[in-house]
Amino acid sequence: MSRIWHITTRQQWEQAQLTQIYRSDSLESEGFIHCSTPQQVIKVANTLFLGQPGLVLLGIDSEKVQAEIRYEEVECTERFPHIYGSLNTEAVVEVLDFEPGVNGQFELPKPMADMS
Repeated sequence: MSRIWHITTRQQWEQAQLTQIYRSDSLESEGFIHCSTPQQVIKVANTLFLGQPGLVLLGIDSEKVQAEIRYEEVECTERFPHIYGSLNTEAVVEVLDFEPGVNGQFELPKPMADMS
């Protein structure tokens, strides 16, 4: 199983569970859902979500995702996984609470850190 990760609010994830489909804001504005490899999660979190509480980290089994996944270069530095379409919630195999520390910075949740 190849796992990719997506950061979202707890509220958005709870709404997605009711409909069995997850749609991020970026799907509407950019045409895809931003995801990360395990090695990219902290950099993304501290760049885009610094100090933001109420987040969850979705562990996604890429083999179960019904929409197309493309690994694309961002700012000519790294290749990030992007999901081009809605995310079917049965592809989400793990949901981890993802809260910033007292300094606003994120660290890998213990279950994810134990995987590396």
